[in-house]
Amino acid sequence: METQSIVVLDFGAQYSQLIARRIREQNVFSVVLPCNAGLEEIRSYAPVGIVLSGGPSSVYDKDAPVADQRIFDFGVPVLGICYGLQFMVHVLGGKVRPAEKREYGQAKVELLNGSRLFEGLPKVMAVWMSHGDEAVELPAGFQLTAKSPSAVAAIENPKRKMWAVQFHPEVHHTPLGTDILRNFTLKICGAQPNWTAQRFIEETIASVRQAVGYGRAICALSGGVDSSVAATLVNRALRDEKGNSRLTSVFVNNGVLRKNEFEKVQQNLRERLGLHVVAVDATERFLTKLKGVTDPEAKRKIIGNEFIAVFDQEAHRIEREEGKVDWLVQGTLYPDIIESRSVRGPSQTIKTHHNVGGLPDTMKLKLIEPLKDLFKDEVRKIGRDLGMPEEILLRQPFPGPGLAVRILGEVTPERLAILRDCDDVVITEIKRAGLYTKIWQSFAVLLPVMTVGVMGDQRTYAYTCAIRAVHSEDGMTADWVPLPYEVLKTVSIRIVNEVKGVNRVVYDITSKPPGTIEWE
Repeated sequence: METQSIVVLDFGAQYSQLIARRIREQNVFSVVLPCNAGLEEIRSYAPVGIVLSGGPSSVYDKDAPVADQRIFDFGVPVLGICYGLQFMVHVLGGKVRPAEKREYGQAKVELLNGSRLFEGLPKVMAVWMSHGDEAVELPAGFQLTAKSPSAVAAIENPKRKMWAVQFHPEVHHTPLGTDILRNFTLKICGAQPNWTAQRFIEETIASVRQAVGYGRAICALSGGVDSSVAATLVNRALRDEKGNSRLTSVFVNNGVLRKNEFEKVQQNLRERLGLHVVAVDATERFLTKLKGVTDPEAKRKIIGNEFIAVFDQEAHRIEREEGKVDWLVQGTLYPDIIESRSVRGPSQTIKTHHNVGGLPDTMKLKLIEPLKDLFKDEVRKIGRDLGMPEEILLRQPFPGPGLAVRILGEVTPERLAILRDCDDVVITEIKRAGLYTKIWQSFAVLLPVMTVGVMGDQRTYAYTCAIRAVHSEDGMTADWVPLPYEVLKTVSIRIVNEVKGVNRVVYDITSKPPGTIEWE
């Protein structure tokens, strides 16, 4: 079965990942590349269509992001969104200028001329606008297909296979936006909706077998959903007819795990997933390296470097006992790559993930990252098709650098002990309230803020604990959860009463953006 995709070229938009997600929801693979990606890289994904994303720039700016204009001669349909429309107009001979009346937020557009892009949709639609420029002259061969009260809303040139909209069909605020993207993907591009979890599993297993051959691999296991699915997938690929696998999963205690995590994870991975797990307690090694370090990026890189050093050591030991190891398996996800490497062209790096930007240049092992093109919810679908237990698949995300990025400032044994107890209270009470599987992520953060309190008629001077709970689809954006008052009350009372060293509890009500889910 031939691989095909819709390539999204990113001009720095906040919503580029959402475009890819909406297309993937049609069971068609979609990948986000920087707008300045080379033609060969674009062709390598066998695109049946190309989408030009939005972006914050103006096309007439001196340093405006651009794509290679030869994409318009690929012979595949092209859809421009917001800045993508303006880029299309600008480079093909039309005119774009600052709008007399900017459009931000909800708007109504009227459809004209029966465009295939809007097939089956009502003549007047609610959409989400976010632009300060407008197209005032269309290139030759283009016609207007939708208008808002103050600007061009959509254009097309079917003969040249070009369509464009000024609004954002990928966001929920455009209620029929998914229908528009479906029309483009399935009807205009003719993409086959065959990108399924089962097909992904089959292709990934075949790819891993071809790459590794008769070699051996080790997997960096954290016990979370991503690494557990990656390990299960590669374990299946490297099993022989007798059921023996050439994959050894290495679970490292980096000293910044949650309460009792080292013991619980080992039990789950061995008994529930049937993996060959080697557990390494490197607590002292990691905490020594983290001593005195307060910068979040430095913490991430230190942990990334130490992880690989430990894996290198384990690989050598396994080589001596079982045979040569050349490969390291990681549960890297698409959001990790997007946030760490800023694959979005002009977009900025948000933070370095320990398993992406934190990897040392001198790493000897070759990487297998079977999930690197997937979002979290897609990984869970893969896990279900692999027959993995829901208990493991529904675990909330836990950052690779662990509690190190939930302790603001220096990581010390004392602070770790305090945070572990606080976090245990939060998770226990959220599970007790039946909310754990309904929330994307919930946890405690230890702040380097000492406050005055009074306990038992005596003055106290102790740490502040922040509670964080968010809803999200894929970790790229998130909304804070309005936890029930009684849950917050119970958590606060328990932490202050049971955790020595904390006398104040606060609740984080910041969404992403502007904040990130983790505090560091």
